[in-house]
Amino acid sequence: MKANYLDGAIKQFEYYKMLGDKAMEQIPDEMFFRQFNPDCNSISIIVKHLWGNMLSRWTDFLTTDGEKEWRHRDAEFENDIQTKEDLLQKWNEGWACLFKALNSLTEEDLSKTVYIRNMGHTVTEAINRQLAHYPYHIGQIVFICKMRSAGKWVSLSIPKGKSVTYNKVKFSRSKHIEHFTEEFLEKN
Repeated sequence: MKANYLDGAIKQFEYYKMLGDKAMEQIPDEMFFRQFNPDCNSISIIVKHLWGNMLSRWTDFLTTDGEKEWRHRDAEFENDIQTKEDLLQKWNEGWACLFKALNSLTEEDLSKTVYIRNMGHTVTEAINRQLAHYPYHIGQIVFICKMRSAGKWVSLSIPKGKSVTYNKVKFSRSKHIEHFTEEFLEKN
């Protein structure tokens, strides 16, 4: 089960990190910090929230509650990151914490109980919870980047008007080629 479920979950997290990385590469530095209005989060706020959540959830994952006492969730929504370098440091630190925790798990760990805000979850349920949470925010980042790209957006999936070409190429190849979407996008 570990080989199938855990490897698949890790691949999904890697995919969503890659989407965030590729989206954020497409905008000027100053766009990371702009909010459309006071009720909307900037990319830097979303990254800061993901960072705080990842550190809290994945540090000592099997032995402590996923909502750490040292986490200050409300502060994650203050727009105080000053540079793109600081933002990317937090982004990468959060993901590194997640991948370190996931890569340390064994098949036996998947049925253990962990706690998030004092609520019990199997390890599998806790992973699924974050696998739903992080893509929600990655989608927000991608949407904001697309709007901030000044009409120079490069699609992260199948570009508009390219579905027929994509499917034609995809179905003409072996079923075991991984990362096909990236290969297709690089060529088209």
